[in-house]
Amino acid sequence: MQVRLIRPDECEVLGRITLRAYRDLMGGESLGPYEDELLDVAARQFDSEVYVAVDNDGTLVGGVTYVPDPERTMSEFQDPEGAGIRMLAVDPPHQGLGTGRALVETCIARARLQHRRRIILHSTPVMTIAQAMYQRLGFVSSPELDVRFHDDPYSTSDPLHLIAYTLSL
Repeated sequence: MQVRLIRPDECEVLGRITLRAYRDLMGGESLGPYEDELLDVAARQFDSEVYVAVDNDGTLVGGVTYVPDPERTMSEFQDPEGAGIRMLAVDPPHQGLGTGRALVETCIARARLQHRRRIILHSTPVMTIAQAMYQRLGFVSSPELDVRFHDDPYSTSDPLHLIAYTLSL
């Protein structure tokens, strides 16, 4: 497997993979307006750095968005010394083979190269496998950075809880 920056002609494919992976976590249910953001890889590529994992036969099997600093539109953090990871996704048939880990390790290496002090990411309660991987890589839960969304399809009584994790570099 190779991890590299995405090419413009791969944005649509990664968008579909990302949506499929996230819907799979939610039992196939719609993610409401967030689906448009998951599909719009070109906007993420314009704002931040998007990396893809390509298997040995050239098939794109996953991707991740690396957010270099808090000034980016994609940033979910305010830490001036931080970097972020967003929208990690591996096509469901290719999960469990180390693709997600390779993508996260690429982001960690990139943050170190840019002399960032921390990496911040958010996960949801259903992303237990990803959370276990983050912990194995040294990320720790950071509840003070947790976020709760109340926008459609969520509500004040049933918000989307984004669980924050940080890795000190």
